[in-house]
Amino acid sequence: MKTSAVLASTLGLPALARSADVAAAAAATASPTERSLRLYNIHTGESLKTTFWAEGLFVPDALQDINKLLRDYRNNKVEAIDPQLLFLLNKISAQFGSQNVLHVISGYRSSETNAMLHANTEGVAKHSLHMEGKAIDIRMPGQNLASLHKTAMAMRAGGVGYYPDSNFVHVDTGRVRYW
Repeated sequence: MKTSAVLASTLGLPALARSADVAAAAAATASPTERSLRLYNIHTGESLKTTFWAEGLFVPDALQDINKLLRDYRNNKVEAIDPQLLFLLNKISAQFGSQNVLHVISGYRSSETNAMLHANTEGVAKHSLHMEGKAIDIRMPGQNLASLHKTAMAMRAGGVGYYPDSNFVHVDTGRVRYW
């Protein structure tokens, strides 16, 4: 397992501080020894099945792979995704079974992309948490969207938006709120 120094160089110091807080919280809740995600980016066609947390530590290569898959596909900008969001996605996924894949509609968004979407699309926040790697828009084929929404709200871990006409649920690690 790689050390936290390698993790710091991989993610940058602010991400390391955040991940240390998340790691402590996860350990305190007697979480499983491994945390995994199955993701599919609907815009790029990329898939990923990875374990991002093992033996009480983040797996740096897995975090890099997740960051790449959740990049702003419009300009290929990659940023660190909030580890707390990964834990949240893992908890949501676990409610539906380990074989389910989260389809990603939007992960990280660069400020340029967000400004364009804000100007042209209703409901896109000017200062979206997507720009901080703290938000994701998802669906889970084979699962009822309303159930996914209800499950995300039950976590009480951040914001949850329900977009049935666009077939996705927004999940973020900001303050708890629902729309």
